[in-house]
Amino acid sequence: MNKITCIITDDEPFARKGLQGYIEKVGLLDLKGVCEDALQLNELLQQQTVDLLFLDIQMPHITGVDFIRALPRPPKVIFTTAYEQYAIQGFELDVLDYLLKPISYERFLKAAWKAQDYFASKEQKGSEAIPYMFAKSNGRLEKINFDEILFIEGMENYAAIHFENKKLIIHTTIKGLLEKLPPGQFVQTHKSYIAAINKVDSIDGNTLHIKKHMVPISKYLREEVLGQIVR
Repeated sequence: MNKITCIITDDEPFARKGLQGYIEKVGLLDLKGVCEDALQLNELLQQQTVDLLFLDIQMPHITGVDFIRALPRPPKVIFTTAYEQYAIQGFELDVLDYLLKPISYERFLKAAWKAQDYFASKEQKGSEAIPYMFAKSNGRLEKINFDEILFIEGMENYAAIHFENKKLIIHTTIKGLLEKLPPGQFVQTHKSYIAAINKVDSIDGNTLHIKKHMVPISKYLREEVLGQIVR
């Protein structure tokens, strides 16, 4: 497995320096940038893609939590903060870990190994190319074949998976589902919608037509969506 590419974002110089030193010691990580706030981070993410963010929560302009919520497809995140009360919000966002300052090297190392386990598992799943998944619906596990999905509609902590002749409601988030779907076959069109690329019949303005359904395209994701569908 290749090294995990990452970016540090923290408004405290001492905290940035400490994390840089830990990353150099670990050897599992490849540091691609160091930012003072979310504005710098946003600029950097527009220039390159990374696997992992070490992200402070309390920063000027916008908090780390709000920044991650605003990103359509954020990298995985390890929050670094002095405030324990943000832990619940962090785990609601499906972050990999939550490091409480001051961060010891031992604790940082555990977080780095957790990140390696996550990406190794994801890489293995991708190479196996399993064409289905199981999800709980109405109290039982349902097999969901990826090639039968038309689109997915998010409803807070639930998602409706639309097929040609049925619809399944499962307990998960759009973000959680996106990580399970095979890359290259699906595209997030809106914060609440994912579409199967090969099921799109036509595009009309900011709307995808899939069979009898209409799936919205967010203006913020339009360029990415069209880039994946129109080839």
